[in-house]
Amino acid sequence: MSDEKSNKPGTRKDTHYAKLRRAHRDQKAGGAPAFRPRQPVPPGEAPSDGLVRLYGLHTVRAALDNPRRKIKKMLVTRNAAERLSIGELAALPFKAELVEPKDIDRITGSDAVHQGVLIEAEPLKPKRLDALGDTRLVLVLDQVTDPHNVGAILRSAVAFGAGALITTARHSPQESGVLAKSASGALEHIDQIEVKNLADALGQLHEAGFQTIGLDSEGPAELENTFDGEKIALVLGAEGKGLRQKTRETVTALARLDMPGAIHSLNVSNAAAVSLYAARKFIANSE
Repeated sequence: MSDEKSNKPGTRKDTHYAKLRRAHRDQKAGGAPAFRPRQPVPPGEAPSDGLVRLYGLHTVRAALDNPRRKIKKMLVTRNAAERLSIGELAALPFKAELVEPKDIDRITGSDAVHQGVLIEAEPLKPKRLDALGDTRLVLVLDQVTDPHNVGAILRSAVAFGAGALITTARHSPQESGVLAKSASGALEHIDQIEVKNLADALGQLHEAGFQTIGLDSEGPAELENTFDGEKIALVLGAEGKGLRQKTRETVTALARLDMPGAIHSLNVSNAAAVSLYAARKFIANSE
């Protein structure tokens, strides 16, 4: 729609500009402005005592259903409490308070999509690699630091049945509201394993029978033609840097995603989703 059409009297855009014109006239006349744009609210102070703040309906619902999650406090609007089917707040095993959305805005900042609910909880403890279990599909991140990307990757990992997400103790995002919101509840449904040395961890995966495949846009073979084995570990590097040299030298194979279009790379979270789908399909067909 052109600007000329959208400025016709009675349109939403016309109404918006009319308010701004009235505000400008009022200010020139020395009066109070009739219209003030909403000012963004910055995030408040971080929680104390090593707690994390998680927000959003899916995130909080999954946390409430996770027996491993130790919740200390909840702030919730009446509408969000109804959507979560919480019932009586006094009956919850932690402190819960009925609030207005602006009260949560003061904590998360107005840019956070909290959907009327926030909890303070203890972070989940990462597991050791020797607690991996009998899963046949895992995801390994080589210094992927963006919490939005890691959250989205967690969501895809749970959706495609990966048994664990393996990250390094350094150069990986800590559990946070941003990460958990991007994961949309997946944070509560997958084992997270933290390792100090990624090359050593890949060696342990080899000993456990995993084929480790590093995703690389210049990989010598397409991913679908690289699968060979009953257990698969997909290894993805950070955007821009990709896999580190040591990681490239340690994985069983390097592979690329077939992208015939004009763009030959994907956001790391999208690449993870495509790779997980292909790996899950191979595993299912080999059973």
